[in-house]
Amino acid sequence: MTIITIIIYAAIAVVAIALGIFGTLAVQKSMAKSQAKTIIDEANREAEAIKKDKLLEAREAEIQIKAEAEKQANSRLAKIQSTEAKMKQRELQLNQQQSENQRARNEIESQKANLEKRNNDLDVQKAEVEKLKRTAQETLEQISGLSSEEAKEKLIESLKDEAKTEAASYINDIMDEAKMTANKEAKRIVVQSIQRVATETAIENSVTVFHIDSDEIKGRIIGREGRNIRALEAATGIEIIVDDTPEAIVLSGFDPVRREIARLALHQLVADGRIHPARIEEVVAKVRKQIEEEIIETGKRTAIDLGIHGLHPDLIRLVGKMKYRSSYGQNLLQHARETANLCAIMASELGLNPKKARRAGLLHDIGKVPDDDPELPHAIIGMKLAEKYKEKPEICNAIGAHHDEIEQTTLLAPIVQVCDAISGARPGARREIVEAYIKRLNDLEQLALSYPGVIKTYAIQAGRELRVIVGADKIDDIETEKLSSEIAKRIQDEMTYPGQVKITVIRETRAVSFAK
Repeated sequence: MTIITIIIYAAIAVVAIALGIFGTLAVQKSMAKSQAKTIIDEANREAEAIKKDKLLEAREAEIQIKAEAEKQANSRLAKIQSTEAKMKQRELQLNQQQSENQRARNEIESQKANLEKRNNDLDVQKAEVEKLKRTAQETLEQISGLSSEEAKEKLIESLKDEAKTEAASYINDIMDEAKMTANKEAKRIVVQSIQRVATETAIENSVTVFHIDSDEIKGRIIGREGRNIRALEAATGIEIIVDDTPEAIVLSGFDPVRREIARLALHQLVADGRIHPARIEEVVAKVRKQIEEEIIETGKRTAIDLGIHGLHPDLIRLVGKMKYRSSYGQNLLQHARETANLCAIMASELGLNPKKARRAGLLHDIGKVPDDDPELPHAIIGMKLAEKYKEKPEICNAIGAHHDEIEQTTLLAPIVQVCDAISGARPGARREIVEAYIKRLNDLEQLALSYPGVIKTYAIQAGRELRVIVGADKIDDIETEKLSSEIAKRIQDEMTYPGQVKITVIRETRAVSFAK
């Protein structure tokens, strides 16, 4: 074969292959067209179905919107009809009220006319009365020969003279009665005052209670035929009372130092167990020496604590004795220390000498603890003792004038007087015997609880105030004031107390809720 033949065969083969490819492509194209037509038909059908669904939904929404609109329209129409009915009813009421007001105005006009007519009639009658009065007055003036003014003056003068006479007689009667009863009334008031305060003061100033473990010790203290108790009373100068009071012996005497000696001696004798006259004298002598040493040591320690130097030994001893003296339950030494410190503070504020003020404050009550018993006020006794032991004149004057027994000549005197009052009057300074104090508080509370409507009571401020809580549903506000007055009057009549007691009645309503 030649190259040309080979080329021809190759060209024929290429043509055949090309024809096959073109045939395959035509078949594939025909199939693609058929598939596209099928897809288009299906899409058209689906579009028609979706269109029908959307149309149905639109119609349903349209129907629903139309129903809602009709419902709202009906509601508004009903409201409008209701408003129209109310307006008509209101119009009827206004018309009725207007007619009633018109009738009332007519009645008022009628009453006004009647009142004007009555006023005119009264004016006429008043004029007639005035005319008759003038006529009667002229007739009286002619008969008596006096004018109306002269008659008034004479009547007033006669009434004045009569009133003066009666008043003078009344005043004389009162003065005579007062003169006759003044002395008796004054004595009655003094006796009542003494009765109210004497018991507590006497017990506080003259009695010490010695507690024992058992009543068997009382027999040993008394001794055979009373020899032990007689020896103890002779050695101490204190009366020893052994009575039916359980587990207690009363030491009675006006000297607080002797009472303390008796108490300590009795304590040692009971603890030791050997109780006979010789032993009693030995123990009392020993205790007396201890007390004297303690008094001097207490005085020295007090002077050192307060920074007071140069005190006479006898004044130091008197200062130590204050430890065993009390005034209305307030320890005298503690009171003197408080007064001394207050005086120093006040003097410093006023630009004065605080050391002199402290010294005067400490010594201002030494007249309450003298070794002898002169019948003079304690301020004067203290001043004389200070003068005796060479204290400065301004110190002596401050001591003597702190209760105004003598004239105040220095600025220290009013400072001491004021600080003494501050220390004695502060709350809680002056105490009672514990048992009496507790009993008084309980009595106050129980007295208030005895009234109906009272829920709780509290005695506070050391018995100076009584809080009474009442039920809001049982007592009203007016009754609380009445209850407060009744409790105050009953306390005043039935109880013994220092100073005054404030009664506060509390009534309140509370609403309590809990958030859970």
